Amino acid sequence: MPTQVKNYQCPACTGPLHFDAATGKLACDYCGSSYEIAEIEAMYAQQEQKTEQAEQATQTGQKEEAKTDAWDTFGMAGEWHADSMRAYTCPSCGAELICDANTAATSCPYCGNPTVVPGRLEGMLKPDYIIPFKVDKKAAVEALKKHYKGKRLLPKAFTSENHIEEIKGIYVPFWLFDGTADADVRFHATRSFMHSDGEYEITTTQHFEVHRAGTIPFQRIPVDASSKMPDAHMDSIEPFEYADLEPFSMGYLPGYLADKYDVSIEECAERVEDRVQRSAVEAMQATVHGYEMCVPERADVQLHRGKVSYALLPVWMLSTQWNGKNFLFAMNGQTGKLVGDLPVSWGRFWAWFAGIALPLAAVLALVLFL
Repeated sequence: MPTQVKNYQCPACTGPLHFDAATGKLACDYCGSSYEIAEIEAMYAQQEQKTEQAEQATQTGQKEEAKTDAWDTFGMAGEWHADSMRAYTCPSCGAELICDANTAATSCPYCGNPTVVPGRLEGMLKPDYIIPFKVDKKAAVEALKKHYKGKRLLPKAFTSENHIEEIKGIYVPFWLFDGTADADVRFHATRSFMHSDGEYEITTTQHFEVHRAGTIPFQRIPVDASSKMPDAHMDSIEPFEYADLEPFSMGYLPGYLADKYDVSIEECAERVEDRVQRSAVEAMQATVHGYEMCVPERADVQLHRGKVSYALLPVWMLSTQWNGKNFLFAMNGQTGKLVGDLPVSWGRFWAWFAGIALPLAAVLALVLFL
């Protein structure tokens, strides 16, 4: 029987283990030991196998009691609440953990120990792949501070008074779409040349209709499958480097949050189609050469969906507060690419605008009145 709540514990000192982005191993903060993920996964699989064997040996009338005892041994408990939340017992300190229906990994708010809910990511809900975190929490905070630098219209007080309210490393569920696109696109293109006719310079512009058609394969187009995540932020932190895709393992989750998907493949399909259509037209346009201008006029793109994979991809979410407002930033936990909204100092904006407008007005005046 799979465990529902699990704390990965250090075999040496029983302290909690967390995934270390720097080493790619499970590390213990107490004794400093580190372990390969496969090693810890094998150890816990063996423990669960022993639990199953013990239950199978129990008489039919005692099975329910045996299950309860086995769960208590590992510090596992759970029941559904009316509001679709679920309560679990922390295996380390015994505190009650409240998770929503999609949470697959979290941490205890009392003792801070990482907790994994493997039942949320099993069977049809089990991801095919995972990209482990490569950027740690410290690097994410430093990148945010660096992001502020060089922003001329950013209020001066924002950098000094802005406080990071929350920073979370989250494995966000994504659908990865494969397939092909049959594209038939017609472009309006122009080519110009000049010649002299006595006193005049004459420009002649030729107009052309350019036709391109072909089949374009696409692979692993990512679309986030979590209703909690802002789509614009998730799109902007791409691309992810798929060379780092690993077969999914629970061992990458301790120390981070993780959610299972709550947006289906079909609900994501429209976003994928829009992206592929734009990409197909751009790919066809890139083959048109020798013209000064090339604008698509008509496009017919037929999509043929192939394999769809389910993956957990690493994202840092940073929430800051300044002047009574919240500002949300997202960072690719693999590449470090960061996006987010920043406030604008309108005083600085108008000063900057005046600095450009006044000299320009002076130049125009000289031209007009000389």
